[in-house]
Parts: sequence; C-alpha cells; structure tokens
Amino acid sequence: MGRLQEHIVYFKIIRQKETTMLRGLLYLEENRQPTVEDFAQCLRESGHNVRIENEKEFIFRATDESGNEYLIDILENYQKSNRDRQAENLAGSFMKQDPLL
Repeated sequence: MGRLQEHIVYFKIIRQKETTMLRGLLYLEENRQPTVEDFAQCLRESGHNVRIENEKEFIFRATDESGNEYLIDILENYQKSNRDRQAENLAGSFMKQDPLL
C-alpha cells in the first residue's frame, strides 16, 4: 500500500426548499483519483443513506430518517475562493487615491 493523501470532497445537498454546501474528506493512495464508490463511502460515513443516481456526473440520491429523498451532487472541480474580501477592502483604504483614474 502506498502513501495516503487527503482529498477534500465538496458536495451540494439539494432538498426541496434548500441547498447546502458541505465537504468531506477521503484518504486515497498518492496520485489516485477518487471513484464513484469512494464518494459513496465518504457520504455514507457522513451519515447519508445514498445510492448512485448518475455515475458519470457523481450525483447521488439519499433518503433521510423520515423517508424524504434528496440529491447530493459531488463538485469534483469545485475551487473555493481563497480571497479575503475584508482584508482587500482594508488594504484598499490605505491606498492613495488617484483622481485621474
């Protein structure tokens, strides 16, 4: 077995009246991409009773304790913004304003 590497999984839970963004964590062998089964296992370990809805798009259908169904969409190419807008605004307040611009 090779060295394990953390892989953060971003996913969107889609219910009738709300959408929630969450994340999970997988441990995979180095240089190995996650499979649909890896994602399913991650979701199950997070408490979601899932079955594969669309294997190609990494979409799952889940059922809660009340029997209500909801969708979970894995956002494999999701890039969380690392920008700190408050810091940018603060830095901008110290910059000299050029009236010609």
